[in-house]
Amino acid sequence: MSVSRRARRNWRIFFWFSLASAMVSAYFGYSVRPDTPMMSAFVGVVTSLIIATPIAIFELHNERIAFLRRLRRLPLVIYFGIKVVFYLVVIVGGLLLSRVVTSPITHEPLGIDTTFRSSIVFSVIMSVVANVIIEMGRLLGFGTLRSLLTGRYVQPKREERAFLLIDMKDSTGMAERMGPVRFHELLNDFFRDIADAALECDAEIHKYVGDEAILTWPSARALGDSDCLACPFVARDFMEANRQSYLNRFGAVPEFRAALHCGEIVAGEIGAVRHEIAYVGDTLNVTARLLDAAKTTGRDVLVSADLLERAVLPSGIVAEPLPTLTVRGRAAPLGIAALQRVGAGP
Repeated sequence: MSVSRRARRNWRIFFWFSLASAMVSAYFGYSVRPDTPMMSAFVGVVTSLIIATPIAIFELHNERIAFLRRLRRLPLVIYFGIKVVFYLVVIVGGLLLSRVVTSPITHEPLGIDTTFRSSIVFSVIMSVVANVIIEMGRLLGFGTLRSLLTGRYVQPKREERAFLLIDMKDSTGMAERMGPVRFHELLNDFFRDIADAALECDAEIHKYVGDEAILTWPSARALGDSDCLACPFVARDFMEANRQSYLNRFGAVPEFRAALHCGEIVAGEIGAVRHEIAYVGDTLNVTARLLDAAKTTGRDVLVSADLLERAVLPSGIVAEPLPTLTVRGRAAPLGIAALQRVGAGP
């Protein structure tokens, strides 16, 4: 399931980013040279593609390059400044290259004139705005940022959602052995692998709470291809792929427990000084209770019968029914099952 879905997602982002840049640049070209509207818009589109392509590739792949990941550990203001300088280099180089490419058609000189200077100012403003949006999206989550900007949850809404809770095993013991700084680095790598799994399985990362990650899907998406059931195993695959890196840096490979459940929740904006999207309802409480049950049952991945009945098990994954679980505040016992790969241990 995997690499192709990530590739499709990246191409989709690249397409919409390039299209938006081309439209804005076409309008800018027209506004600067209204006497030749078609030619000016064409030059704007060409310039946009030359500049936007390397920037989009950089943004889509900077988490996969070790040097760029290290840069992200710098203070946000410094990292932001480095990115703006990089953008500026790409912009000036792109504008010069665009002049070279389009000059046989436009017959414009290759020197720096008023239009060229205006293009630099416009492009720098665009790069700063784009950087602010990207970094806000990374801080809040792009789904949350989109919902906040569009006001989707200004008024609370009832929704059907599936949730996956992932909790690191023996986090307290690992923190004691490693110390808080190295454990924080381990936790960051752990969450990065979970984020990769979320991207592969089309999940939204709702939040991180201590050593726990909360992933969510709208029920229609979660149940459509049952990616939510595969997601814990995809996360485990990423950690296994990075086993040697974990061992070299931390002397241990993190393991986790996971719980899955779906049901109705109420979603809405919450908070005064700091806004976020909150999910309220029994569904998350039941998922948390399932996660607690994973410790007592000795099973790493538990799923509620409510979710299992509505989903189709992905290939290679089997469900083993377990005794029902009594959940406080819920009248009927909760049917549960343990998920595991065929041929794998619990």
